[in-house]
Amino acid sequence: MLAAVINHPHWFWLTLGGLLLIAEMLGTSGYLLWSGLAALAVGLIRWLMPFSWGTQGVLFALLTLLAAFLWYRWLALRQKDPGMLLNQRGIQMTGMQLTLDEDLVNGLGHVRVGDSSWRVQAESELAAGTRVVVICVEGVTLRIRPLDTETQGR
Repeated sequence: MLAAVINHPHWFWLTLGGLLLIAEMLGTSGYLLWSGLAALAVGLIRWLMPFSWGTQGVLFALLTLLAAFLWYRWLALRQKDPGMLLNQRGIQMTGMQLTLDEDLVNGLGHVRVGDSSWRVQAESELAAGTRVVVICVEGVTLRIRPLDTETQGR
């Protein structure tokens, strides 16, 4: 058995790649996918070109790192997609313009956004009907600023 692996190392890499991909299908959430693909690539390359076991191991490690890095970069670019904020309503609300329904007392009050009510906080008291812009979200509180102040700074 060992002699067969030594004489035909490409079968070792193809088998290892297949086993890693099977294990990935059992639910490792992507951890074994890149190693499995790297092992398959080493097996195919070794089948075409002979080189030592040490070189095969280094090639496997480099291909695994390269595949994981490329996956990381793809995910980083994809996360800039607005759809990635689907369940992060607070972050989506930054920059939203609203009209106050009630006076703010000591800079605190509530505003209706869609079908919900949000606690708002401003630096000063504001009257009902004032147009405001959401500048950030702190927990369940929207930090707001009067819209006039926002547009004058531009």
